[in-house]
Amino acid sequence: MPTYLSPGVYVEEVASGSRPIEGVGTSVAAFVGLAPTGPLNEPTLVTNWSQYVAAFGEFTDGYYLAHSVYGFFNNGGTAAYVVRVGGSGDGETQAAVAAEAPRALTAGEPTTLGAFKVSAIAAASDQGGALTVEVQDVEGEGSADRFKLLVKDGDRVVETFDVSAKKSSRNYVVAQVKQRSKAIAVEEAAPAGQVAKPDAQSVTLAPPTPAPAPPAGNGAGRRLASGQFIGDSADRTGFGGLEALDEVNMVAVPDLMAAYQQGLVDLEQVKAVQLGLVAHCELMGDRMAVLDPPPGLNARDIRKWRQEVAGYDSRYAALYYPWIKAFDPATGQTRTIPPSGHMAGVWARNDSERGVHKAPANEIVRGAVDLELQITRGEQDLLNPIGVNCIRAFPGRGIRVWGARTMASDPAWRYLNVRRYFNYLEESILIGTQWVVFEPNDEALWARIRRNISAFLVNEWRSGALFGQRPEDAFYVKCDAETNPVESVDLGRVVCEIGIAPVKPAEFVVFRLAQFSGGGGELEE
Repeated sequence: MPTYLSPGVYVEEVASGSRPIEGVGTSVAAFVGLAPTGPLNEPTLVTNWSQYVAAFGEFTDGYYLAHSVYGFFNNGGTAAYVVRVGGSGDGETQAAVAAEAPRALTAGEPTTLGAFKVSAIAAASDQGGALTVEVQDVEGEGSADRFKLLVKDGDRVVETFDVSAKKSSRNYVVAQVKQRSKAIAVEEAAPAGQVAKPDAQSVTLAPPTPAPAPPAGNGAGRRLASGQFIGDSADRTGFGGLEALDEVNMVAVPDLMAAYQQGLVDLEQVKAVQLGLVAHCELMGDRMAVLDPPPGLNARDIRKWRQEVAGYDSRYAALYYPWIKAFDPATGQTRTIPPSGHMAGVWARNDSERGVHKAPANEIVRGAVDLELQITRGEQDLLNPIGVNCIRAFPGRGIRVWGARTMASDPAWRYLNVRRYFNYLEESILIGTQWVVFEPNDEALWARIRRNISAFLVNEWRSGALFGQRPEDAFYVKCDAETNPVESVDLGRVVCEIGIAPVKPAEFVVFRLAQFSGGGGELEE
């Protein structure tokens, strides 16, 4: 209590009885996978694609991590933690884990060609033989400053590059070959400058060094591969290291399928990693696992896989099918990739535009140009009831997410938006009521708790997140002598019971049409 010793006017600041509860974020993803560079087993926050490239490198053949993160940001994601596994701290790939994703061929010895150095990144078709690069003059007007680079496989020309020495710099030539060529790599032999037209000549390129074979033997490398993804919470490795990050809301492991495609993990090991991911999300209680199915499965196969292999029963996991086809800047062609990264981006976009209470379905999948398999309505009739969220292509409406279910058998937690909305409410109330700890546990405190939580839930009801025409129909907050008897108060506890009525998605829209004789029936007042 303040002390007043002399007459006068005193102005004092007092705490308000209201402590507003602020809603937490729901759109922070975490990706665990393989990358050529970057910190190992260290969750790194990236908020755009440029930050990811700076930390972990660009698209790499055989890895799905970069494509998933790119799809996440392309679909509306704003923040993601990336955990690189399967390597050593200095960026070199460990021999025991190297085959989790395919290595690119090591280019052959570079050969000088005028102002460039040229090396082979693909072998000739003649049993892995050598390629040749030939410089030819261009006939016709203005040909004095032009020449052609012809890449030959034996006597067959496989690639051609038309170069103007007057208008092009060396780095332009290097960039063009890098973007278009699948056979050779070009680098500058001297500092950048104008291209000097080389003499007409032909050079032979040494074939590239083949990638090392996967480790053979008793399968120790395979066990290590799956263990790298799971990691350990104590050592802060794998997705186990994400336990220290409260802000993460969704977790995906897209490169688990890269390991499966290389034959380094079988379906049982895929199941072990996914079970570990689901267990992690259930333990944390504030995040969802976004699961990928194995590639190349038709509707009958995915149904069998869901029921016999991935028989998970969890309200903290969602499964999407089929894989999507997206543009691959590394090759200039489309590539089939797991859907988890794009789906996490759709969740984030849905939360931003509509709110976490709205089901993240009937949404466009940005960046998807096609699907691995076109799903029919009859096939989805078999998959939707068992918790397989389908991605479908609709004529004139694009490729859309056409499912919003968890992998839970409990009807109360069937819908994805209900589970995620409860995660949001629990986390928001948890953080927004920390001031209650060590306050005097009396009726005044109970009233303040009721008032603060009710004010928060009224705003949620007004935003359309709760079902009911009045706030009294949408929720209740009970914190009084009934929930806090003397015995509970003596133990230092304050108990508040909250009930809410979340909105459910209109998953099945039915219009009933019938014939009737005009001028009567239900239309009369």
